Amino acid sequence: MRRLFITSGLILMLSAAVCPAAPQTQLLPDQIGKWTAASGTSRSSLNLPPPVSSETSGTAESRIYSSGSAQTLTIQLQKYADPSAAYEAYTAQLEMGLNPGDLKVPSAVDTKETKMLILIGNFVVDLRKPSDVSRADLQSLVDALQKASERTPFPPIRNFLPEDGLVQGSQRYALGPAGFQAALVALERGQFSGLGPEVGFKTGAEAVMGRYWLGRGPNDVLLLIEYPTPQLAEQHLHHLESALSGNPATAGTTVIRRGSLLSLVLAPSSAQAADVLRQRINYSTQVTWNEPSQTLTDPPWVVVLKNIFLGALFFCGLALVLGIFFGGFRVLIKRIFPGKVFDRPQSLEVLQLGLSSKPIDPKDLY
Repeated sequence: MRRLFITSGLILMLSAAVCPAAPQTQLLPDQIGKWTAASGTSRSSLNLPPPVSSETSGTAESRIYSSGSAQTLTIQLQKYADPSAAYEAYTAQLEMGLNPGDLKVPSAVDTKETKMLILIGNFVVDLRKPSDVSRADLQSLVDALQKASERTPFPPIRNFLPEDGLVQGSQRYALGPAGFQAALVALERGQFSGLGPEVGFKTGAEAVMGRYWLGRGPNDVLLLIEYPTPQLAEQHLHHLESALSGNPATAGTTVIRRGSLLSLVLAPSSAQAADVLRQRINYSTQVTWNEPSQTLTDPPWVVVLKNIFLGALFFCGLALVLGIFFGGFRVLIKRIFPGKVFDRPQSLEVLQLGLSSKPIDPKDLY
């Protein structure tokens, strides 16, 4: 047995030496418009807190590009398990003041154009000094990465946040407790960290939040939590209410349910501000009921009467035509074959009462 183990080990070592590991697929292209890769791809660390990085299960690679001049461009490509995890990592890297880009995919760029984030399927691109890159070159990079990215849609909950009054760069999406805690800290609502265990991420919950400017400063933070079913939303509604009531630092915050969506305005500046934000939420519910139904198909009474008269006239005309045809045919046959087809004497019987002495001859009738 020991000799067998030694032999197996030698075979595995020889296989590893003869068949080296397959090279990793390179995602960043060699050419981006006028930019040419000046080096190979190298591993890099994610610009995320370690808990969020572990939750999203992402990896990153970087590459340096150069143009004909002395300009250089550094691009980091982050790859995640799916577009939902990529969207969580994308929002976690947003900063206040980042404005939406003009690409065909979600993107954000700072006012000085020194940093740009691009979300492409399950990829997040971190590009430094985007001012040196033309829009056509950026679009060529997006087109090249879209071919290798996943095409599944991003979380629908991201569209529920109202756009009116939203502070750009404050959007945060969370798939799990790590992203939820990081979002609360980034939006200066760390006192609500106790809500994390009550949200119910293990049951499929998703959360998104953003900071809003309602005329008195960006002091209102809207939190939306979506569940797979309204029943789960109702269940966690009570859990969140209990957690809020047990913490004096969260006084004034209420939870409202609409279908499968829970909305909270974290430490609102006023009750009126909370109501305004809730009224702006882009969410609607539609209840369907599968029940047998019958559609009334009876025509108007005028049409019914018209059809009755037309049907009666049709049958009367048909009876007249058939009567003329049958009568004419009978007369014609009797003239051609008298007493042989119709009204044959041997086939006629006459009932007599015997009141006269002369019997009635059937021939006398015709």
